[in-house]
Formats: sequence, C-alpha cells, structure tokens
Amino acid sequence: MTNNITALFCFKPKYGALFLAFFAIEVYIAKYISDAFIRPFVGDVLAIVLIYCFLKLFLNASSAKIALGVFIFACFIELLQAIHFVKLLGLEWCKPIAIALGSTFDTKDILAYAIGYSICRLPPFSH
Repeated sequence: MTNNITALFCFKPKYGALFLAFFAIEVYIAKYISDAFIRPFVGDVLAIVLIYCFLKLFLNASSAKIALGVFIFACFIELLQAIHFVKLLGLEWCKPIAIALGSTFDTKDILAYAIGYSICRLPPFSH
C-alpha cells in the first residue's frame, strides 16, 4: 500500500519553475491589466496551465489525465457559477471564496479552459 502512495507522488522542478512563472504572470495580470480580453480570457487560459503545472509538480500521473482533470474541474466550477453557488451558500461576503469560485457564468470561459487544456497537451508541458 505504501509503495502505491509513494509512486503517486514525486517532485519535478521543471513544473515548479513553470508554476512560478505562470503565477507571476497571473499576479501581473490581476494587478495591472483591466481590459476586456487579457484579464478575463487570457487569465482563464493561463489559470488552467497554472493549476496543471502545480499538480504536475507533485503528482506522478499521466499528463493527459491531469490536464483533463483540471479542465473538468474548471468546467465544474463554471457550472456552479451558473447556479450562483457562492450566493446559495451565503458566502458572497468572503472575498477569497467569491473570487476563487467566481460569480458569473460565461461560455467564453469554457472556451478559455479548452485552450488552456490544449496548451497543457503540447510537448513542452506534457513530458
């Protein structure tokens, strides 16, 4: 049993460096860009790559499975926005949760997630 668990985890510095780079880009976008394309759309594309790199940093699982899992997770969160999940839970007062889960459903976000998923499947990220 322990061998199965330890086989699931690893540390890949390449993905740590990628995670830090994408995190820095996301922080820059959040702090300094407030337009109608880069912040909402490109930010969502990069968020998928950011989460993927974080998981690849620690998990010894196939790139395809991790990328698909991140895409499905993001789409699930987007669908929760369609039913105003944060408001249903009464958590709109909690800024970090409201930001993390979002509040507005947009089909363009799913397109952004699909593009992010596609980037994760490219050779530089999938090895």
